[in-house]
Order: sequence, then structure tokens, then C-alpha cells
Amino acid sequence: MTSEQTKTFDLSASFKAYDVRGIVGDSITAEIVEAVGAAFVDVLELEGQTVLVGGDMRPSSPEFAKAFADGAATRGANVQLLDLISTDELYYACGSLNAAGATFTASHNPAEYNGIKMSKAGAQPISSESGLKEIQALAEEYLNTRHIPAAATRGQIGVHDVLKGYSEYLRGLVDLSGSRPLKVVVDAGNGMAGLTTPAVLGDALLPKLPFDIIPLYFELDGSFPNHPANPLEPENLRDLQAAVVKHGADIGLAFDGDADRCFVIDEKGEPVSPSAITGMVARREIARAQAQGEATPTIIHNLLTSRAVPELVEHDGGRAVRTRVGHSFIKAVMAEEGAVFGGEHSAHFYFRDFWNADTGMLAAMHVLAALGEQDGPLSELGREYEPYVSSGEINSEIEDKAGAVDRVKADFAAEDIIVDTMDGSTFTANDGSYWFNLRPSNTEPFLRLNVEATDRQLMERVRDRVLANVRR
Repeated sequence: MTSEQTKTFDLSASFKAYDVRGIVGDSITAEIVEAVGAAFVDVLELEGQTVLVGGDMRPSSPEFAKAFADGAATRGANVQLLDLISTDELYYACGSLNAAGATFTASHNPAEYNGIKMSKAGAQPISSESGLKEIQALAEEYLNTRHIPAAATRGQIGVHDVLKGYSEYLRGLVDLSGSRPLKVVVDAGNGMAGLTTPAVLGDALLPKLPFDIIPLYFELDGSFPNHPANPLEPENLRDLQAAVVKHGADIGLAFDGDADRCFVIDEKGEPVSPSAITGMVARREIARAQAQGEATPTIIHNLLTSRAVPELVEHDGGRAVRTRVGHSFIKAVMAEEGAVFGGEHSAHFYFRDFWNADTGMLAAMHVLAALGEQDGPLSELGREYEPYVSSGEINSEIEDKAGAVDRVKADFAAEDIIVDTMDGSTFTANDGSYWFNLRPSNTEPFLRLNVEATDRQLMERVRDRVLANVRR
């Protein structure tokens, strides 16, 4: 660290609720990262223990991984560099090796960003409520005093490749060898799925599966030359949709930059909603748990997931538990409830057999298995899990969010509805014909609306009525 540095460090701009994310060279630098690595070891009391460090394909990730490793080793931790990894590879490594770790990624953010996702041993999440604030405070102290004290014994730094172990582990959870032949287009968005897809679904490391994989943007390139690695935005799915139709494929898969989320396209080029995927995977995981003697397996879903999910779970003999939006809530409830699976409307999918962590690849494997064990097309299979019509998330930029919600409540006061405030305000018609949720963003001046109804006309009527009040 440079002694002539006179800057006072405040890391609050890059330390978020669940991770670190900032602009490279500004709010995240090698100097900052080294201090965070040291603070990580101290706060989690990891001196003398193993710390795992990897990164994605962003140009700054190798330098940052080395800086974090140096900071961690200075404080006495033994570092294993995992090199290029997806975020769910970090969770696999932290779970299977029972060690804490960090990976450098900014997920779906643009090229100028990078960040850090951190995990305790056993892939337990670290958030602002479980160590992240303390790591920030101690890193700031190290930066502002220009000094990271050396531990009695400096840690060793080695290298550990987890890609094959990760691939074998996932293949052990979902047997795809008996699937009918499928043509699968995968859009990696120049992100980490370009590395993990050939390893897990292809034959780069393991025996070939009955899939013809058609790659789209598998070249690892953190400048994202083709489109942003954010499949949540419909325009970023267009190349995949066109390729599925062009190649006559059975299914399309789109991963975000760090490959922890997966979106699915049917053979007609139409998106299959994350709620439908949640239902499809929940059905498989309930059946598997019941076959192993679990009487009433628990499934977690957030409150923006389609009502079809809890209905299916109850129908199949499971127990549905509703939670707030956000992976730290889901992971906590997964652990508390011993849930076998959890799904979110944002295409994060969590598995008990994956240390309650989220993995897009394992969700994709379940969908491939569900499709491959029957003869119909994905569009027909998907329809079973999407009986309702959804608006998708609609953002309104508005300063007085509470006032807007009050206007909606006043307008719907005469209706036969139930309102709950678990996360924002959810309005549910007593006859079950519709529900909608209004949720303020914590970080932006947005009020987010999600509507679901039994038919499109009713959904649009409710949507337009709510928006008229919100944007008045």
C-alpha cells in the first residue's frame, strides 16, 4: 500500500446489502480489494484456515483475485486460487471443501463494473447482517491507516481447479443420460456459462450426453461485445430466440454473466417464465424427496412468483412457504425450513443438495430432464405450469412511493380484497381472480408493480387501473 496516499476511504458506495459492486478504478481497485481480503479473514476468524478465491471473465478479475489473496495471506489464511469460475462454482467449492471464499464478478452489470461475492464455509451467505458491514469497516480502517498488520505466519497461496468436481457433482444430482436426444441452444452472453456449459452439458470433461449443444457467445469476454449478460431484459434474449427457431432446437438456455441465473426459451422462441420453471423443478424435487421417505417436502417461493407455484406444491403433497424477495431471505428460510428447493421470479433457483445456494446450471439440468423424459414440445410442457397471465415487472419512477401506494389502497378500498405487507403491499382478490404487488426499490426512485390474473383482459384492466393511480 502506498504511504504517500492521502485519500480517505469510504467504501459505502460499493458495499451493498449482499455483495460488493463498483466501477473498476474508482470505487473498486486492487488496493481496496487487498484490504477487503485482509478484513474478510479477520472478521470471519480464518487465520490458519483455507480461503478460496476465484473470478469471472472481466479483465480486472485476475488482478483483483491476486490482491484479495495477498490481503488474506497477510492475515494468515492459506489461499487456494480457483481461477476462472462461475458464482455457483464458488458455492460448490465452499460447500464441498467446507471453506470460506470469494469470487470477483459484477454478475449482469456492464463491463466497467466488477465486484465481490463472498461466502462462509458450507456456502453460507454473507450479507450486511452477517459480516459484510464489519468487513467494510475493517477494510476502511486498513486503508485509512495505510497498514495491514502481518499475521505471525503468512499464509500460503496455491491453485485448485474445481470445474471437473463441480461438473461431476451436478451430474450426480440429475441423471440426464437417459434423456431423448435434444437440440439445445445455449447463450452464454460471453459470460462464465461459456466455460461451465461444455463441462457440465457437453463432453469437454465428462462422457457425452444425448444433447446437441449449439453455442452462442461462448467466448469469455468481459467487455460483452454481443449483448449485456442480463437475460432479465427481453432484448438480450432476441439472439437466442432467433437461434432456437433457426436451428429447429428443442430448447434455449440463457445465462447471466456469472451463470448463477438461467432463463429458458421454448421451441417456438417464446420465454418460459421463471415461475413455470420453479413449478417444474419443484414437482421433480418433491417427487424425489418423497421417494426418499420425506413425507411433505418444503418448497420456498417469493411473493412475486405465480400463484400456480404454491397450488402445484400443495397438489403434489408438498408444503409451500412464501418469503420476501431477495436471495439472503430465501437462503435463510431454506435453512430454517429444511426446504428441498426454492425459486424466485428473477430466475434464481436454490437447492438443498447445493448447500441451499442458487445455481442456474442445476435448474437447467432439471428442465432438460423434464423435457427429455417425455415426448411433447417444451411449449406444451410449459403451459401446464403457466395457467395465469402475468404483467411482468413494471417500474414507475416516482419520489413519493408511499403516497402512490396510498392512492391505490383508496381506489381499491371498496373491492373485496386482502392486503398484506410482507414485502411492499400485496393486494389479493378474495375470489382468486387476480393479485398485484407494489414494492418500492430500496436503491432507486422506483415503485415496482407485478400483476397476475386468470385472463389477459382482467390482468390488463387491473394493471392499467393501478398504474393510473401510481403515475397520477
